[in-house]
Amino acid sequence: MGLELHHEPVMIPEIMQALNVQPGGRYIDGTLGEGGHSREILRAADPGGQVLGLDADAEAITVATERLAEYGESFRAVNVNFRDVRATALQYEFVPVHGVLFDLGVSSLQLDRESRGFSFRRADPLDMRFSFDQQITAADIVNRYAESELADIIFHLGEDRAARRIARAIVRSRPILTSLELAEVIEKVNPRRGKRTHPATQTFQAIRIAVNDELSALETALEQAVSLLGQGGRMAVISYHSLEDRIVKNFVRKQASDCICPPGTPVCRCDHLATLKVITRRPLIPTDAETASNPRARSAKLRVAERI
Repeated sequence: MGLELHHEPVMIPEIMQALNVQPGGRYIDGTLGEGGHSREILRAADPGGQVLGLDADAEAITVATERLAEYGESFRAVNVNFRDVRATALQYEFVPVHGVLFDLGVSSLQLDRESRGFSFRRADPLDMRFSFDQQITAADIVNRYAESELADIIFHLGEDRAARRIARAIVRSRPILTSLELAEVIEKVNPRRGKRTHPATQTFQAIRIAVNDELSALETALEQAVSLLGQGGRMAVISYHSLEDRIVKNFVRKQASDCICPPGTPVCRCDHLATLKVITRRPLIPTDAETASNPRARSAKLRVAERI
């Protein structure tokens, strides 16, 4: 058997049901991480099942490939961002597929690596890139962006009402060299005051999203995933904050409609035809037992749609 997983994959029973995993099925894991979801899909799809795993993080590819080596040619890992899911699937002749999974956000592998700067609990370098091929780092944003740009990023991508106060404090404290320094600057001007989460959480989220252009990548990946699904194939997306969930909800709603003309249009002019059927009218969330054993799952929301 493979090595024990460091990362505990979220909502495994719900994902297996959402994707309707069948023996011999072909599935894409667009956010491979350490391979936890892919392992479960491969087990459920045996015999004959296949998984194509994608991740922008080269370290994740290495870890997952080692841990899923027992599945041989049934599993392939590719070091690309999920915004390139269609080109990658076509390259490996992995079309059509029975299901596509996206588990968004930052992985435990990234949070726990001291060189990445995703965590505000250690004095790590301010990096936050999913792939080291990317040019912009968290240090660039924190130390070079104008105060107004910083405030906009924190407000729009972190949804933090203290954005202007935080941006002002960051600019005054430059240079900021580590994630722990950044967290301390934020906490001084945005104290806990009974908050359940660390006051730097939303700012770190915002900077990470900006560094990796995550929202644009998600929109692109969703469009491409639909084109890869065979009839009856399922797309399952786990999101961890409202911006991601809103994008997924709106995308699925649009693709499940035969008309997307503006309200009040007397005659349909868009010629849009539905490509998806909504499976989850409301997002599924982890059970109380799961969030108790895996606190990182507490904000997860799962939406599912089916190709028609």
